[in-house]
Parts: sequence; C-alpha cells; structure tokens
Amino acid sequence: MAASASRGTGRTRATKDTIAPARRPEVRLPPLVPYGGGGLEPDGDYDGVRFDGVDLADASGPGARFMDCALDGCALDRTELVRARFIDSVLTGVRGVGTDLAGASLRDVEVVDARLGGVQLHGAVLERVVVRGGKIDYLNLRKARLKDVVFEGCVLSEPDFGDAHLVRVEFRDCVLKRADFSAVRMESVDLRTVAELDIARGVERLAGAVISPAQLMELAPAFAAQIGVRVEG
Repeated sequence: MAASASRGTGRTRATKDTIAPARRPEVRLPPLVPYGGGGLEPDGDYDGVRFDGVDLADASGPGARFMDCALDGCALDRTELVRARFIDSVLTGVRGVGTDLAGASLRDVEVVDARLGGVQLHGAVLERVVVRGGKIDYLNLRKARLKDVVFEGCVLSEPDFGDAHLVRVEFRDCVLKRADFSAVRMESVDLRTVAELDIARGVERLAGAVISPAQLMELAPAFAAQIGVRVEG
C-alpha cells in the first residue's frame, strides 16, 4: 500500500509540475460578403464580412462587433475600436500606427503577419488568440487579461504587460525586446522557446512562468540584482 501511495503521489506531482499548454483557436470562416464601404459605425455589427485592403485609417467604430470576419491588408492607422469585439475572425497583414483597441475583446482570433505600432490594448480581454509572424512595436497590454494566447514567430518590441494577468500564454520562436512585466501575474506561461528574451522591468514577476536553462543563465545577473546579490570575479 505504501508503494502504491508513493506512485500515486509521484503521478500527482508530475501532473502538477507540467505546464498547461494554450488552447488554440479553430477559426473556420463561412462564405464572406465584401465590405460595402461607408466607414465604420459606433456599435456597428459586422457579421461574415471580408475587409480586403480597406483603408480604415482614422475610422471610428467604438463598440463595434466583428464576427466571422476577415481583415486582409487593411490600414489601421489611428483607427478607433475601443471596446470592439472580434469573434471567430482572422486579421492578415494589417498595418498601422496608433490603433486604439482599449478594452476590446478578442476571442478565437488569428492575427497573421501584422505590422503595427503603438497598439492600445490596455484593459483588453484576449482568449484563444494566436499572433503569428509580423512585428508589433510598443504593444500596450497593461491590465489586460490573456488566456490561451500564443505569440508565434513574431517580434514584439517594447511590449508592456504591466499589471496584466496571463494564463496559459506561450511565446514560441518569437523575439521579446525590452519587455515590461511590472506587476504582472502569470500562470502556465511558456517562455522556453523565445528566440530573444530581453526583459526591461519585472524580472521578479516571472513566478508562474517556465524558462529554459540557457535563459536562466542569461537572466542570472538580473535575478541577482533583484535579491541584492553582488557577483564578483
């Protein structure tokens, strides 16, 4: 009985210590209708619409809902989409600076090869989202909630995760430059395959994340500085 109990404890410990993988979105778009133009509308409802190369710069659609939509090669410079909702949608090759998605909700969404700068997603909720390829500068995710999110093969330059809550988030083969993890909360966050891990602030907030042995060596000076250890030759 003692041996059986021991084996049971081992199985429990192994399960507990294994990081939970993120659940990826499975987006299957129905036949789509082309966007008819006319600009975005506040609280607009866009269902099964394809935005193909549409210039949405300076458009305003706070509270708009995009369901089963495709945005291909759209310009999003200064586009106002505060509290917008994207559900079962794919954004491919979108580009722009100053896109405002504060308080937005993204669920079952794929973002592919985006070229964005200064995106405001503070206070947003992201669930089952994949960001694949592309480059995003100054991504603001302060106080956002990320659950089952994968950043894959992309470059994030100076992303701000301050005070955000990350649950089952994976960073795969991507570059993190000058990342801010101040006051972040992490649960099952996988950083092991990050190609370049550069943390500007919040290295002490990595509890709940898993890193590789090589990354541990790279971050050792920052960890030592946090606990006041001097390293001298």
